[in-house]
Amino acid sequence: MEITSAQNPRIKHLLALQQKSAFRRCEGLFVVEGQRELEHCLAAGYELDSIFLCPEIASAADTVKPVDELLSSLSSSGLLVASPLGSRPEIYTVPPALYEKIAYRSGTEGVVAVVRQRSLSLADLQLSDSPLIVVLESVEKPGNLGAVLRSADAAGADAVIVCDALTDLYNPNLIRSSIGAVFTVPTVACSSEECIAFLQERHIRILTAQLQDSSLYYDTDMSRGVALVMGTESTGLTRQWRQAADAHIRIPMLGRLDSLNVSVSAAILLFEAVRQRQLLNNG
Repeated sequence: MEITSAQNPRIKHLLALQQKSAFRRCEGLFVVEGQRELEHCLAAGYELDSIFLCPEIASAADTVKPVDELLSSLSSSGLLVASPLGSRPEIYTVPPALYEKIAYRSGTEGVVAVVRQRSLSLADLQLSDSPLIVVLESVEKPGNLGAVLRSADAAGADAVIVCDALTDLYNPNLIRSSIGAVFTVPTVACSSEECIAFLQERHIRILTAQLQDSSLYYDTDMSRGVALVMGTESTGLTRQWRQAADAHIRIPMLGRLDSLNVSVSAAILLFEAVRQRQLLNNG
């Protein structure tokens, strides 16, 4: 079906999902933009509600699949068939001018999809024998969380747990900044109390990143199961987490400022854990 007007109810619905967190929660839907992100999303088991395609843009993208090949691959993999809820994903085509209005960012590949949300809980996590977990308390900026997810994916982390989140996991800016890592890394939102109990029950060491009363991160054992816990850049971690910690760690600050972006801190700590584990395995 072709849609040419921005006043079409399906277009208005799509834009509301992009812009309003409460509407996303109410509808149980969210928006994914770009072929790479969509393929990661579907590979993680999410179900399509609808797809909006701009054939002119999709066919002109040299590094991605042409629109007919994309639809063929989705169809052959069963991703365009009816869902268990009984509804078949709708496919809409839109002209370039309309696509520019619905695209959350420029330079995408002519594909925007509406996808059904899934609720992943702590009990759903399948952890390795020596899990590597990132915990973020009260993260505010979707871009920061997206960047942390990219580092977690690169480091092979078991999960990212977002405690007392101030942004929802289906924010379009989070999905964009994570370039799909929100789908490749199991990500759970819960309370700090639930997360602490989960980690302690599984004897996963809690390492809190803080400047006070702490040891240098590279002097701390991360070769076995650990959770790297970070707070906001403005206020840091709450007392609840500092008291629950098995060890307090810090990244040395040699300049005049005493704070790194949380996504940079997460990357540094994650790859220290990777380094230690590789030394252990190769030793």
